[in-house]
Amino acid sequence: MTKEKLSPLFDTEELEEELKSLVLYNDEVNTFDFVIETLIDVCEHDPLQAEQCTLIVHFKGKCGVKSGTRDELKPAYTEMLNRQLTVAIK
Repeated sequence: MTKEKLSPLFDTEELEEELKSLVLYNDEVNTFDFVIETLIDVCEHDPLQAEQCTLIVHFKGKCGVKSGTRDELKPAYTEMLNRQLTVAIK
């Protein structure tokens, strides 16, 4: 009897690519209003969500503000860097 080799349903690299997060870090330079406005403009947050993320960043030091593949997050990452915010894709 021959055993059939099963292939995984998802490619591991593809699955890892889907699990990226755009992380915003606290700084002592930008105002709450500026960060909230940026989250609304760049990450398409509603005002309440943007305010909550800003508070989390202020008190916890960082917050994941958007999820997606690296390619999907790259434009938001670049724009937030252009606006002098501290962000990373993790």
